[in-house]
Amino acid sequence: MFNPSRLTLARKRRRYSKKELAEAIGVTPHSVLRYESGKIAPTREVELRLSKVLDFPIVFFSGHDVDELGVEGASFRSLSSISAKDRNSALAAGSLAFMFADWVEERFDLPKPDLLDLGDDTPEIAARSLREHWGLGERPVKNMVELLEAKGVRLFSLAENTVTVDAFSVWRREVPFVFLNTVKTAERSRYDAAHELGHLVLHLEGGPTGRAAEHEANQFASAFLLPEADVVATIPRVHTLNQVIEAKKRWAVSVMALLHRLRRLEIMSDWQYRMFCIDATSLGYRREEPFGISRERSVVWQKVLTMLWSERVTKVEIAKDLQMPTEEVENFLFGLASETIEEQAVELRPPLRLVP
Repeated sequence: MFNPSRLTLARKRRRYSKKELAEAIGVTPHSVLRYESGKIAPTREVELRLSKVLDFPIVFFSGHDVDELGVEGASFRSLSSISAKDRNSALAAGSLAFMFADWVEERFDLPKPDLLDLGDDTPEIAARSLREHWGLGERPVKNMVELLEAKGVRLFSLAENTVTVDAFSVWRREVPFVFLNTVKTAERSRYDAAHELGHLVLHLEGGPTGRAAEHEANQFASAFLLPEADVVATIPRVHTLNQVIEAKKRWAVSVMALLHRLRRLEIMSDWQYRMFCIDATSLGYRREEPFGISRERSVVWQKVLTMLWSERVTKVEIAKDLQMPTEEVENFLFGLASETIEEQAVELRPPLRLVP
């Protein structure tokens, strides 16, 4: 049976409008509209064309319904700057990741969510409360991806070749999901992860939307990654930009993020902040970080893949079982589904429990 919702998902993932897809497969736009509404099913010949143009296996279009991510259910950063095609493609990637997450949870016990509903707190207090709940104290977070995964957040990468899609997050069946773009710097990705964590704990029951919600999530991320007591103790006074550049290594954040935090904590004046921002921009620090860090990648998915590969279950077989292109599995797994890891994985034995 042809599933029209899967055609819509594949079309959006490949950034086609209905009209563009119709032209690509040689039918009228009205026909594509009727395919997606379920009023008619495409012929076998048209299905083959859809499979070729959209680069999805033909069996994908006859699978069960997939949880579709809507704009209203996901928290996007800089939503106003995202084109509809980029947004829809990222959301479609999220739906494919849901399929993988469900497939994995049938086979493995993953960490249970351990987040708090902090919607009644200010972002600063919320960040402090969550740090206390997780026993972090005031020390820097060494690895944001590893921390969030340990607390039950399902993290996936976005292979969107655009700077307009930073990250987004969503609650699904009481499980938090965060999707991170890997185009920008590793420091920015850490901040994006903290920003989405802010959405998850501050806006669980709704609350502000649009710019107000993004501002709260930014404040939370800054306070979570750069706790006040530690910042004040480490850099109580600022005289030069080089001092900031050296200090940022402690928290593995961007120069701009630390400058903003120092101004907010009144460690530097507004005049200093403006001058240092101008200098940092002229030096290219908005695009590339001095003393850049390595990109954080999933620990949970690496353990899952390693155990699967120890049983000779490869990425190709995973994709075949999920009826999706192998490339899509690679896209949302931080590049872990590589041939090199597959070849080496048999020797690894991660502490992850299979579901009986």
